[in-house]
Amino acid sequence: MNQLFLSPEHVLQGGYFHATLRKLQEPNVSIEPHNIMYPVFLLENDDAVQPVASMPNVSRYGINQLIPVLTDLVNKGLRSILIFGIVTNLPKDASGTNADSPDNPVIRALPKLRAALPSLLIACDVCLCPYTSHGHCGLLTPNGAIDHAASVRRIAEVALSYAKAGAQIVAPSDMMDNRIKAIKDALVSCKLQNQVAVLSYSCKFASSMYGPFRDTMKSSPMEGDRKCYQLPPGSSGLAARAAARDVAEGADFLMVKPGLPYLDIVRQTKDQFPQHPLFIYQVSGEYSMICKSGDKKEVETVLMETLTCMRRAGADCIITYFAPLILSLISDEQKQ
Repeated sequence: MNQLFLSPEHVLQGGYFHATLRKLQEPNVSIEPHNIMYPVFLLENDDAVQPVASMPNVSRYGINQLIPVLTDLVNKGLRSILIFGIVTNLPKDASGTNADSPDNPVIRALPKLRAALPSLLIACDVCLCPYTSHGHCGLLTPNGAIDHAASVRRIAEVALSYAKAGAQIVAPSDMMDNRIKAIKDALVSCKLQNQVAVLSYSCKFASSMYGPFRDTMKSSPMEGDRKCYQLPPGSSGLAARAAARDVAEGADFLMVKPGLPYLDIVRQTKDQFPQHPLFIYQVSGEYSMICKSGDKKEVETVLMETLTCMRRAGADCIITYFAPLILSLISDEQKQ
């Protein structure tokens, strides 16, 4: 058994234990509900609804408000979500204590979501930046550099806490080296490796297109930037090496982020690892630009063209804030 876990490329069951995950193992170029994942922002206040000023038709929800919204979308075909927790009242500290405390909104919400929406596939973003006082994705040394070993240990702790609370996918977005292996080892230690998948933000670039998201999450670094751990926008070589690193460490799924400006990386990654379902994140900046592309019909046309191009480039699943609109468009098409 120990020999098996030394060869993570042969550990397959974490990638198809759920019906939606099995659909992602059967790729084609159409745009169906299982090709769409909806990112949602979860607040501490269970009854709150807060519209996001920089992202039209997007809101931040407390769990009691989120469940009815998701129930309606599931009835329209929604298959999966990606949860981001937001804290404004819980204290932030250097180690991100409230990333996995009992008061964390994600930890509290997961059992309720699993009970209310048993068919919905639930992924949780795993990162420290929303919960740290310095706003970085890892822990820092006294001189302000990333403390790699401590960061990886802490990220694995948070991922395991989400898995125990009910997450079916944990998605580390921090871009620290070796965190995939640490998370996989933690899941194995609790016998969760065939119940919880790992979606790695493998090719996440230091993009200027995250502005509305960071404003929404209140997660911008207090000092410096993230260029020392997110990828340089012009580097295809580092993207290939990052994907290879995560595959070797046992990632079930890979991701390219942002989406449209990086379709060459999508194609490169899919060609490099055709056996791994590939996610693409249509980020907040892309969302805002498309929203401003014209009237309702023009927005819909630009959106569907963009999604088609993403699928053509090799994306199996697109993480997009347009999920409610896409589900409506798919439904309208099926009625014709």
